[in-house]
Amino acid sequence: MGLVNGSFVTEFVLAGLSDRSDLQIPLFFLFLLMYIVTALGNLSLIILITLNSNLHTPMYFFLFNLSFIDLCYSTVITPKMLMNFILKENVISYTGCITQFYFFCFFVISECYMLTTMAYDRYVAICNPLLYNSVMSPKVCSYLVFASYFMGFSDALIHTGCVLRLTFCDANTINHFFCDVMPLLKLSCTSTYVNEVEIFIVGGKDITLPSIIIFMSYGFIVFSILKIKSTEGRSKAFSTCSSHVIAVSLFFGSCAFMYLKPSSPGSLDEGKISSVFYTIVVPMMNPLIYSLRNKDIKVSLRKSFFKVII
Repeated sequence: MGLVNGSFVTEFVLAGLSDRSDLQIPLFFLFLLMYIVTALGNLSLIILITLNSNLHTPMYFFLFNLSFIDLCYSTVITPKMLMNFILKENVISYTGCITQFYFFCFFVISECYMLTTMAYDRYVAICNPLLYNSVMSPKVCSYLVFASYFMGFSDALIHTGCVLRLTFCDANTINHFFCDVMPLLKLSCTSTYVNEVEIFIVGGKDITLPSIIIFMSYGFIVFSILKIKSTEGRSKAFSTCSSHVIAVSLFFGSCAFMYLKPSSPGSLDEGKISSVFYTIVVPMMNPLIYSLRNKDIKVSLRKSFFKVII
């Protein structure tokens, strides 16, 4: 049964990232390459963690779920985006638009809380190593992952429910490369005040609360690292933490820029660039950031490679 909201509009046209004809083909191949790297990187991590028993620990359990989320929400956005570069008019039905918006919200919000869980896991591992096995038990890890997905599920329902109350009359061109809430609000011919308040409260909570917990966790981690007497150990720990903080800052910073800044005439065009970071760049970077400097991942990858060859 199709979604109905009383709108006159039955389909939308996605404007895409750029309307410059000379950039369409280069951008198509650029984002196709980025999607392939994202899919292969996250899928490889998922398979590697599943097949190697030495990676069946809390940290890799969370990394497995992060890779799954990144793979899913990149797949929700990128294939439709690629069509913008090769079609004259990239049409999406009203039902398809709402469905894409829901799953985008679900996976992005789940990622917010999964990153929070991972930061807490590292805090316990570095600051309270003797209590790690008891604090991060399999039961606790399962609850934390379930809570991350539940927050994504429930908050995505709230966002989608508020979009469904809007009425779209004549204008149906979404100034974006996917169905996002801000460009949809611009098309509504009814009041969007409730939606704006809901985004500020629910979206603000999903960005600020995880950000505070993550940066507090890494603050305590840095304080503990400074106590390490070994210069080599300290530099290695700083190197790992700094790459994680960069990835988290890029993700939450671009989300905050898109959803929490006051709207302005050029904000949607700026928002499209910001959206590229948290929808495409971050899912591509995460497998590299969380695995390339990881000794366990490298060893497991080497073992798996030799097993395949032999």
